[in-house]
Amino acid sequence: MSFRPLFKFSILPQDKTMKRPAPSTVPAMFASAVAAGALMPGTLAFVASPNVIITGTHQRLPSRLGQPSTSRHDSLSMSASPGAKNLVLNEGERTKLNDGPDGLFYGYPRICYHVDEGFLKHLTELYRERIPAGGAVLDMMSSWVSHLPPEVTYERVDGHGMNLEELGRNPRLDTKRVWDLNAEPRLPFEDATYDAVVCTVSVQYLQQPEAVFADVCRVLKPGGVAIFSFSNRMFSDKAIKGWINRTAKGRARLVSNYFNAAGGFGPPEVVEREASDSAGFFEGFADMFGMVGRGDPFCAVVATKEG
Repeated sequence: MSFRPLFKFSILPQDKTMKRPAPSTVPAMFASAVAAGALMPGTLAFVASPNVIITGTHQRLPSRLGQPSTSRHDSLSMSASPGAKNLVLNEGERTKLNDGPDGLFYGYPRICYHVDEGFLKHLTELYRERIPAGGAVLDMMSSWVSHLPPEVTYERVDGHGMNLEELGRNPRLDTKRVWDLNAEPRLPFEDATYDAVVCTVSVQYLQQPEAVFADVCRVLKPGGVAIFSFSNRMFSDKAIKGWINRTAKGRARLVSNYFNAAGGFGPPEVVEREASDSAGFFEGFADMFGMVGRGDPFCAVVATKEG
């Protein structure tokens, strides 16, 4: 069964909107689950191996905006998260151009790079510097590649995302979970589990970022590091208006404010790198026509859990 594109993407003047790759086939088991409504918001999918998929629902209880809702998870031991200390976004800033179900939008795989080679080199180097070898890592809002340094060994790398096939193709992930953070901002992981939580070019899609960042703090060990990286690329239909309407500097301040609102983190650090000239494949193409292209600017906000 193949999925056809259901939405068109608008192009915003200040940003490069990511192009949608050609649809590819979703595994029959996952496609059937989506069609049957089995993988709706509030459903957990756990993959122990490429051939083993275990799904289980949980009960969501009402929550207030910016506060993590309480859920009953099978075989998960989680304390009550204190939630965000303050709200950063107003109601209007949390809205999106496409307010359809996120599970439907991300229901077919996108096996492509969303940023250029120069950005990814900066990201991998930052991971090499900040994530301890032998540590436990959560790759949040992940896909088919994690960009972790290939020569470094970790205790384990757990993956969370919105598409099971993308996660299944990621060779660095030891476990994979499909989880909609806009439907349930409480992460399905135990307290003080990880030495690092990373999120690559996806923070712009969070509608309850204060609650999510508070829960990132919960799942980190004391002294653990959180790294949220982003550029000027996005699915503009799914990015929140509070992100779209800010400049690059404003977005860095916004993510820093998410950390501050969550509480439990030390002062956030903004790591920026200038966009390189004509990165990767496009370098030769630009040279052929006498052009000097600009790559994707790199920005990451890094914070360490106190304690």
